[in-house]
Amino acid sequence: MPNWWNQIGVPHKGLVLNEVIDIREDGQSAEETPYETCMMCGNEKIRFVHIVSHNEVEEEYRVGCVCAERMTNDYINPKGKENELRNRANRRNTWIKKTWKLSKTGNIYLNHKEHHIVIFKDKSQRYKVIIDDIFGKKTFQELHKAKIAAFNGIEYFKEIGKW
Repeated sequence: MPNWWNQIGVPHKGLVLNEVIDIREDGQSAEETPYETCMMCGNEKIRFVHIVSHNEVEEEYRVGCVCAERMTNDYINPKGKENELRNRANRRNTWIKKTWKLSKTGNIYLNHKEHHIVIFKDKSQRYKVIIDDIFGKKTFQELHKAKIAAFNGIEYFKEIGKW
């Protein structure tokens, strides 16, 4: 287990938090998740990876929340961004469990906050998503993946202020 906190040449302070990613963004189970290891302390099984960088070093560091806080000297934003992703994951899990209805034409649909979401099979028997009157461009082999895409579409529309 590496401990870069003791290595000379590795910056320990003055880093900037670039982003935080949830490596289970696609909704896979805990068992099938390829967790990461913190590059600084060697802590294994990191789900929320904080990517930090330093202007004097080309390499980005993929670390856990505690190391990101120490490296950036910011004890608010790393945990805050991780909490945002955790909340999003909870909303996604709730979304997947919603009871979808079956239309007369055999498509599944959901009415959500004045919006109409439809998932249907195209000619190649792959799933496609429609949110209101906007057709998604991607197709999915599995219904579960199409539901996640519908969730991501709604989240995107919220982010850009369309809803």
